[in-house]
Amino acid sequence: MNTFSRPHPAHVPTLTEVIEVAELAPSPTPAAPQPIPLDSLPVLEGQLAQRVLNDVQRQIDSMLEFRLREAMAPVLARHSEAIVRELKDELARTMRDVVARSVAQEVAKLRPR
Repeated sequence: MNTFSRPHPAHVPTLTEVIEVAELAPSPTPAAPQPIPLDSLPVLEGQLAQRVLNDVQRQIDSMLEFRLREAMAPVLARHSEAIVRELKDELARTMRDVVARSVAQEVAKLRPR
């Protein structure tokens, strides 16, 4: 017997059932737009121009960043590989020098005086 079984509910709504919805109140009619005073047109034009300029600048910045990342990825990968190679070579030289000095010191300790 399954210990996780639950009794089935008596009524489970399905997607095919029609549910009565209370009738919505009619939406108010939108108010007619008020005419814009002529003396405020230059201000509105300036605000609109600034908004458009900001939107265009944001899009340009986004596209420029994407293109730069796309173009720089291979260059950065090549330079990173070169740096890693140089670091490995330098580390190998340093390790050889350290080991050579350590061996020389140990040999010097073992020599009779």
